[in-house]
Amino acid sequence: MKRMQTPSRFPASTRCWLVPALLAVLVVGGCTTPPSIETQAPAPSTVVASPTPAGSIDVEHSRKFARWVAEFSTTARAAGLDEATLHIAFDNVRFLPRVIESDRAQPEFTSAVWDYLDSALSTQRITRGQDKLAPLRAEIEPIAARYGVPAEVLVAIWGMESNYGSFVGDIPTIDALATLGFEGRREEWARGQLLAALKILQNRDIDRAQMIGSWAGAMGQTQFLPTNFLAYAVDADGDGRRDIWNSLTDVMASTANFLASAGWQVGQPWGLEVRLPPGFDYARADADMRQPTAKWTDEGVQAMDGAPLPALADSSILLAAGARGPAFLVGPNFRTMLRYNNSTSYALAVGLLAQQIAGGLATQAPWPRDLQPLSRSQVLALQTALNARGLDSGTPDGTMGPATQRGVRRYQQSLGLPADGYPTLDLLRRLQ
Repeated sequence: MKRMQTPSRFPASTRCWLVPALLAVLVVGGCTTPPSIETQAPAPSTVVASPTPAGSIDVEHSRKFARWVAEFSTTARAAGLDEATLHIAFDNVRFLPRVIESDRAQPEFTSAVWDYLDSALSTQRITRGQDKLAPLRAEIEPIAARYGVPAEVLVAIWGMESNYGSFVGDIPTIDALATLGFEGRREEWARGQLLAALKILQNRDIDRAQMIGSWAGAMGQTQFLPTNFLAYAVDADGDGRRDIWNSLTDVMASTANFLASAGWQVGQPWGLEVRLPPGFDYARADADMRQPTAKWTDEGVQAMDGAPLPALADSSILLAAGARGPAFLVGPNFRTMLRYNNSTSYALAVGLLAQQIAGGLATQAPWPRDLQPLSRSQVLALQTALNARGLDSGTPDGTMGPATQRGVRRYQQSLGLPADGYPTLDLLRRLQ
């Protein structure tokens, strides 16, 4: 990563104000040496509320948000946060309505895995990844060797998360997490992330203005949540700060450290595309069905080029689009990529992008592009119908998960269909 402007250091002094006793809006405040109980008063509020459609300020909402910030500040002080950091974080903290809108958004229609991969593995992204890696290899390879994670995998995650550092998000992390905490749907999670973000500020790793990212609080060029930053971010360039926004060395080392800590197996591939034998039992294509690749070889599973399968002690067959789509043999490193982002499509995209950045082949078997992915309401109807037939698919929520996939498999087996667990409109119509 190119070194961008150096973040400024935090001011050393704290500030105190005396305000009228009738002040209704409380926000974090305090002095290095507090006054007596009789004279101590909170700092004036600079919390910004969202305007109403008419352009006026929702005063009551502003007061509630300010009170939440003040209450959280008490918790932060007890956790060791100093007054200077709290002032920097909360003097002008803003409630961001678009964060709530994004958090509540549940798109009715979802993309098929092949559409997702078409975007993730575009020619432009592959070529740009190769162009980025070539001049930076001397900088990235020592990091890759230190942590045992291939440079191409690190660059692929970089490409997926921020388009190779070109866009890290534009939402202030403190504001986003304070908004989510105040709104309450995920308050406990947001409070934990906000506390971690405050510790990052106090550690002087980044200043508030440059601590930006996604609406959900993910930060930097490879999108670390604050708690992951505290646990895995690395000051690899030795400047005294862990800077995943501006230092490519820190970005790559931090990402590699996360993967290594999450269980990356040195020298093992994430997986590869394979050809399944005639009569293969698709019910065995399950993440929980793990065995050495030697056993898959004995069952007739082959690499697409006929070469021996890599020696993986704990591998499984992945059918991302059911029996009609490509098949992949995946191992522990694929599951490690799921720790980074718990999405099969994401992990598959990272693996295939890294493979093609390294000059490898794209997926060879065709995707079943004629199949239409189920919408959220259709998945909800599928889950409800499965449960009504005694085929437990868990609590209906409109999202495909392992329980729903198992229910689909059992229904497919009852019909004598390939039990790949992949939901289709035809299957839903039969259930209904």
